[in-house]
Amino acid sequence: MNCIIIDDEKMARVIIKTLCSQIKSLNLVEEFSNAIQAIKFLNENQIDLIFLDIHMPNFSGLDFIKTLKDPPKIIFTTSDPKFAIEAFEYDFIVDYLLKPVELPRFEKAVKKAEKRHMIQAQLNTKESTEIKNDFYVNIDRRLIKIDLPSIYLIEAKGDYINIKTEDSNYIVHSTLKKIEEKLPSSLFLKVHRSYIINVKKIIDIEDNSVLIKKDVVPVSRSNRPELMKRLDLL
Repeated sequence: MNCIIIDDEKMARVIIKTLCSQIKSLNLVEEFSNAIQAIKFLNENQIDLIFLDIHMPNFSGLDFIKTLKDPPKIIFTTSDPKFAIEAFEYDFIVDYLLKPVELPRFEKAVKKAEKRHMIQAQLNTKESTEIKNDFYVNIDRRLIKIDLPSIYLIEAKGDYINIKTEDSNYIVHSTLKKIEEKLPSSLFLKVHRSYIINVKKIIDIEDNSVLIKKDVVPVSRSNRPELMKRLDLL
């Protein structure tokens, strides 16, 4: 995890930096003596974890977290125990470490952060790979919803594409590349520069062509290996 340290005390930063160096999963990117500098840095950089002091002149750690729009995980490092309850009101606060921070307690806090980071990564992956069931196309100034599983073939025709479904055909002003980006790769495959097929709808394969419904679709030599690989998964 990429992390930063925010603490106005130089010795405190040295201690946290030393502790970070003993944990392989941590990559210390930068350290800051005040929160204002850190805000500027976070506006331009992606960080997974912040080690944050509470008592700092002009701008406290609690003031700092209120400015964050999309906060990373935060571990407080402070000599004052009285803010713990307030700190844990924020779900991105992982732990609250009292100075002087020692390695065993530090490791425990980092493991909590790692666990949350892994869970969030899994959720993000799940969301990004979820299959959408439908999308809309613009035809004669009307938005028409098409169920993705009902599509069996998409054919490029100049500046238009022909979307063939179980019930109807739709001529849409678009490109094959543009619609390919909207289709779940688990269902659809581009088998030719002019054709995308729903691999679940294949009836037969012969030589360099596939039969889908009554359509015989050519398969280019470069796309055939991927098609055969996908068929193993069906």
